[in-house]
Amino acid sequence: MYVIESKTAAIGCMILSLCCLGSWPAILTLLERRGRLPQHTFLDFTTANLLSAIVIAFTLGEVGKSTFQTPDFTIQLLQDNWPSVLLAVVGGVLLSVGNLATQYALAFAGLPVTEVITASITVVIGTTLNYFLDDKINRAEVLFPGVGCFLIAVFLGAAVHYSNAADVKAKLESLPSEYKAGTHREGDFYSSIRKGEDNPEKGLSLPLTEETDLESHEQPVEKAKAGTAGFFVELENKRAIKVFGKSIMIGLFLTLVAGTCLSLFSPAFNLATNDQWSTLPKGVPKLVVYTAFFYFSIAGFLIALILNLIFLYRPMAGLAKSSLKKYVKDSKGRSWAVFAGFLCGFGNGLQFMGGQAAGYAAADSVQALPLVSTFWGIILFGEYRRSSRRTYVLLVSMLLMFVAAVAILMASSGRRGHRK
Repeated sequence: MYVIESKTAAIGCMILSLCCLGSWPAILTLLERRGRLPQHTFLDFTTANLLSAIVIAFTLGEVGKSTFQTPDFTIQLLQDNWPSVLLAVVGGVLLSVGNLATQYALAFAGLPVTEVITASITVVIGTTLNYFLDDKINRAEVLFPGVGCFLIAVFLGAAVHYSNAADVKAKLESLPSEYKAGTHREGDFYSSIRKGEDNPEKGLSLPLTEETDLESHEQPVEKAKAGTAGFFVELENKRAIKVFGKSIMIGLFLTLVAGTCLSLFSPAFNLATNDQWSTLPKGVPKLVVYTAFFYFSIAGFLIALILNLIFLYRPMAGLAKSSLKKYVKDSKGRSWAVFAGFLCGFGNGLQFMGGQAAGYAAADSVQALPLVSTFWGIILFGEYRRSSRRTYVLLVSMLLMFVAAVAILMASSGRRGHRK
């Protein structure tokens, strides 16, 4: 079994984890904004997530020397370690529910704000719990100021969301009332904009359809300029989850649910691998990271499978009904959803590997993923284009606070005593 020995290697795992975990939400957002049903996307996503855990278990969990305290993955599958397995299962369920809530929150609250708030809640609660579970191996005088910075980022993230929502509302008020509710005929609306009758914004052409989709490349498509009223209407027409007219509190509520679930999965995994509650029978070695991650991922897959099969036939957020047959036939965007699942799976695995070596409290620094997500949000989706000065000031303040929090949290890294 491969074991992380140095603090440097642990921090390297955290940085790689940060890149992976900060990128997969952008892919899910991209697919939803292209009209793919979230239920279809998440079924592909969670399947790839499980496959990544299997790959990690049968590679890193099998290489190197196997000892009594650090047995290979396949050896540990036969041991009497069910109390720790149950804790890993709880962690997997929490992560899966948190990721599912995140997927819907992304549509209502936007990529940067959702990721900042969920990550900040995760750090405030999860890091505090992990600090005490890890027997305080991280430097408290450094760790908790970093946690405080994340807490401030929560409030700044909420302020950014409110301010940006007000900006969008102000832009849409320039459109005729029948267009705001999405009840207009698309052809008439876009034709009138091109003629300059309803909106002076230029650069907007026909909305994307199956025949003019970005992926088809059958004919050039001129899109509305990012940040304009036409851009938001065009986006609303394409996306799977319609958000016009919905309360911004829906997005914040889903974000809080996601953050709460995501704040508890790491402490549960910590308990599974280090047995702080002494639940294992005498003489039975603790779960190694790869075994715990295997059970963790199976549980997450099963709960995601059950929930999304229900959502196929009884969808949320006003989505259209679907079925297993329709899901199987919906191959458009599947490769991206699978790629996102692998990114999330390997990102979580790297986070746990780094946490086992340097402390799970420090490993929660990978929740800096909003820095990566905000980059993708601006580059791919034109987030915050043509927003108000107030929104820009809040956004910059939020990101600066986030950078400071991550740097401080990384500096608190300790070193766990390895099992002999």
